[in-house]
Amino acid sequence: MYSESNATSLPEVGNTRGRSDRMRTLIAFWILGLCNNYGYVVMLTAANDIIEHNMDSNSDDTNTTSNARDCTYMSTGAILLADILPALLVKFLAPFIPFMVHVRVAACVIFAAAGFISVAFGQNITLALMGVVFTAFCSGLGEVTYLQYSSFYQRNVVSAWSSGTGGAGVIGALSYSLLQYFGMKTSLLIMLVVPASMAISFWIILPKPMTDQIPTEFDEEKIEIPHPGFLAKLRLIPRVLKYMIPFALVYLFEYFINQGTFELIKIKNSSIPQDSQYRWLQVTYQVGVFISRSSVNLFHIRQTWIMAFLQGVNVIIFTTEAIYYYIPNFYIVVALVLWEGLLGGSSYVNTYYRISTEVPQENKQYYMAITAFGDSAGISLAGLFAILAHNKICDMPL
Repeated sequence: MYSESNATSLPEVGNTRGRSDRMRTLIAFWILGLCNNYGYVVMLTAANDIIEHNMDSNSDDTNTTSNARDCTYMSTGAILLADILPALLVKFLAPFIPFMVHVRVAACVIFAAAGFISVAFGQNITLALMGVVFTAFCSGLGEVTYLQYSSFYQRNVVSAWSSGTGGAGVIGALSYSLLQYFGMKTSLLIMLVVPASMAISFWIILPKPMTDQIPTEFDEEKIEIPHPGFLAKLRLIPRVLKYMIPFALVYLFEYFINQGTFELIKIKNSSIPQDSQYRWLQVTYQVGVFISRSSVNLFHIRQTWIMAFLQGVNVIIFTTEAIYYYIPNFYIVVALVLWEGLLGGSSYVNTYYRISTEVPQENKQYYMAITAFGDSAGISLAGLFAILAHNKICDMPL
């Protein structure tokens, strides 16, 4: 492989090869972002269907009084917790364990496939939740691994990765909503193409990092650069908080909205049937996320706390709507959900872009990994709060 710095005898060939490798790298990281988050998005989009499909039809899981709300007492927050707690554990441990990249990627591929198969063939809620857990393990391990791996490439790969994860939101939610007409089982089995695509992207499309980008000897299986030891990493945590806290708050707020209020917001007399509104709100949210996660090369926001404040305002709007039903039109809710997604995606891409440009190289890999713990912590808390709020609202009279 030639790089631009060593292609002195064949400059034209070297430059062409360098441009080709850069393009392959960006494409590969976009696909990896897409494949890594795809299953996670599908499970959240299918949350309402998973619960309704696997709940015992004889169980008394709905209100039956005349003034009761149309809701089940197993909130989609339960699916959210199954979809995020394994990722939370993985992201907490990953910064402190050896970076065996090929082993990690192989595990991601296997668990992603196992997740789709388990939910497709699950005959009860326990097996279905186990499939969601498998998918979550893949998503959490993949995110921290690929973000760490990005430190060995040009910094624009962060934007490509981020755009791919945003694309996963749109493609995952939209493909599930459309394929649902063939049934949930068939839809999930078709989606096995996604873990296969992840393997192809990493082992075939993605070029190896060039040795002049890595300060130490490159090893295909185990990549290391000079980095702080365990105690030094712990001392760095207070410096990471300026990135992590606003990031975690944004995700706490937005996932509380998505899993605590979406299924309770049902607008009557709409062109979208009430039993489909949850899925299409998820699609709209993911469109907003995709747009904003792809925006960092156009404009960059350093004050990421602004997104946390605005997302907190959205919590108030959506929670009061779930209780009082004061928004008269479904498309007003759609516009608000799009705005919510734009804020969430902006927080994600701008947080990681700040790290890629502000943090010294020797700490960058660690900052990327530990900051990924922040969004999972926020989402986990959101799942707990969403279940409590959902059941409390279900108990309220109309």
